Amino acid sequence: MSKLKQTAYQILQSLMVQLAFHHLKKNLALMAVWLIIFSAFSGGLGKVYGIHYLFLDPEYLGVVSFWSFFIVGIAFGNLMMAWHITTYILDAHRFRFIGVLQRPFTKFSINNSLIPVLILIIYIVFLIRFQVNNGLAQTSEIFLFVLGLVLGIVCMHLLMILYFRFTNKDIFIFVAGTVDRKLRKNVLSRDRVMNRVRENRADKYNVSNYLDLKLKVRSTAQIVDFRNKEAIVRVFDQNHFNSVVVELCIIGVILLLGFFMNVEFLQIPAAASSLLIFAIAVMLVGAISYWFKGWGLSFALAIFILVNIAAKSGFGKGINQATGLNYDTILTSYSIENLEAVHSKEQYIHDKWHMLQTLENWKAKWPDSKKQKMVFLCVSGGGQRAALWTTNSLLKADSALNGKLMDQTFLITGASGGVIGAAFYREMFRRNSRIALTENKNDLLIQMGKDNLNPVIFGLLVNDLFFKIRTHEYAGRTYSVDRGYVFEKNLNKNLGNIFDSSIGAYRKLEENSEIPTLIMSPTIANDGRKLYISSQPVSFLGVTSEIVDDKEARVRGVDFQALFRVNEPDELSYLSALRMSASFPYITPNVSLPAEPRVEIMDAGISDNFGISDAIRFVSVFNDWISENTDGVVFLVVRDTKPNSPIEKRPDPSVVDRLTYPIASVYNNLTNMQDINNDARLEQMRSWFKGEMDVVEIAYDSFEKNGTTSDVDRASLSWHLTTKEKQHILQNINIESNKMAIQELQRLLKNSSNP
Repeated sequence: MSKLKQTAYQILQSLMVQLAFHHLKKNLALMAVWLIIFSAFSGGLGKVYGIHYLFLDPEYLGVVSFWSFFIVGIAFGNLMMAWHITTYILDAHRFRFIGVLQRPFTKFSINNSLIPVLILIIYIVFLIRFQVNNGLAQTSEIFLFVLGLVLGIVCMHLLMILYFRFTNKDIFIFVAGTVDRKLRKNVLSRDRVMNRVRENRADKYNVSNYLDLKLKVRSTAQIVDFRNKEAIVRVFDQNHFNSVVVELCIIGVILLLGFFMNVEFLQIPAAASSLLIFAIAVMLVGAISYWFKGWGLSFALAIFILVNIAAKSGFGKGINQATGLNYDTILTSYSIENLEAVHSKEQYIHDKWHMLQTLENWKAKWPDSKKQKMVFLCVSGGGQRAALWTTNSLLKADSALNGKLMDQTFLITGASGGVIGAAFYREMFRRNSRIALTENKNDLLIQMGKDNLNPVIFGLLVNDLFFKIRTHEYAGRTYSVDRGYVFEKNLNKNLGNIFDSSIGAYRKLEENSEIPTLIMSPTIANDGRKLYISSQPVSFLGVTSEIVDDKEARVRGVDFQALFRVNEPDELSYLSALRMSASFPYITPNVSLPAEPRVEIMDAGISDNFGISDAIRFVSVFNDWISENTDGVVFLVVRDTKPNSPIEKRPDPSVVDRLTYPIASVYNNLTNMQDINNDARLEQMRSWFKGEMDVVEIAYDSFEKNGTTSDVDRASLSWHLTTKEKQHILQNINIESNKMAIQELQRLLKNSSNP
């Protein structure tokens, strides 16, 4: 038993364990980084957004491979080295015997690896379990994935160790007189480290052993305690200088990559970009703590306040622009008075008569006098999950209708990813009206399923995180480059570069009813109103019908064409319009429009994630015409969530849950509240609509029979989908409820003839 106690004592008094204790005691900010990373790949942080998939199934150049994990490994190794460098600068002086060892930094790093290596082991376990459970790869492939990850980490460590091997000096070299003379004269740094050496008297750690370069346990009892403390100081001093050089080089390389951010080869996996961001955070925390000691938190807070004041006063501010708009002319006044002026009675009548002509053109597609069902396509938001689901649903429905769905459809509304999927399908229909019946229709699904997240997070790392100094040209104007622009460019590339035009390019096509009219409705952050973006003037959607009778009308929504008429709204890039409707929080930045005060745009899903309210509003404005000239309306709702989802059992709440529940419950139930409101609107519509109305819902249903969700099958709310998620989304169209929905759509439109 005494031998066991002695062994336990030896372990507790080892440098590795003492360093871990010290980090838990003194470096909580740095420890938080490892906690966040653990939460990320384990699913404890942002699981609904698929953050863990970025680590467990990373893509590079469109595939999950040895190289994708190798790059993640390099980034993980870089974070580990940032951890070692930062903690060496902060804490090596507390263990003075390190200063008299040969290769002190390398030995410190070996003994400082307990926490990162533990995180790495857990990461590998989660990685293997995920790949095995999802059946995404063979055993040999999983082995290559793990090998790639480990080799990436090893290569990064070897590179750093090689650098420090030829630059760092130890105590014996100093005694021989070969330490750089300039470093000896660096009074500020020498005094700083000397103060650190003095601090260890008040904060002692009893270390009896450490691991050497061969991972053998060495006793500290035989280490000579040099009397010349100045020598030890200069060893730490010179090592710290080389460590700072490494940190600056890492940041410099990241900044340099920003000039090549559009090169696909350099667009590393999102997990790797995230790890590099954490590495920068670790280095900044270490630098602030080292130079400002106990004042570090106060200094960081002061810098934040100064930056905030500078941004608020307009110094160095950069707005996220909508490509195509004219920002060089006068700013549009965003005020109640101007909103009422641009949504006047005259404008209302003009826009209504303009749309009536488009309705007549839709009716004229059928030469006989037989009335047709008018389809209103309402698509829900939900990132790439919704985009892929919408594309697949439209392919199946259109195929069942013998390729005439788009001809029957007059209006498309919705939010976020659903609108992107619908816009993509509409454009492919314009190019080939029989697309749903062709053999290569599955190519659309492959294109829509491609990753859109890697370039965005990479853009955040190399551009938005530092200085947004890069620009791009569009229609003779110059705009700043941000991760939103990167998203647009990558989305267009994935979809075959089909959206290189402006919204004005679709005006005649929609007016002639060659394609359905599509209205995007992002939310204005300033006041919560909707911004209706369309190639057509649609001011009638934003005000009550009573305006025609000169009664006071409240502006409930804003017509983009009317409000920004001096900013050349027809030139707005169609990609920017789609992105404004799909502004995923924090992933893509909110767009700023040229108005005073500045108008900030948020995701359309905040107001109505399904677009049903806009479709109902349209029917109410043209109630008489639709009732007289159609055989009724069909709301085809393509949604990426199941209506009337089962109520999941809520576990016993923690203290944090009790504190956050009032706000979290509202956010988590936003979709349910919108569903309830839309159901009420549809019921009310039955009382005033003069024709027949039907609702057909095609829903992505991830709920099992017992009312619970499957962790494996449920696709995440993200712009990146794993292979398993894509498979589940595509297979879900074949469940019984969706088959019945498509059959119902066939029944409702069976009497319609081809135009």
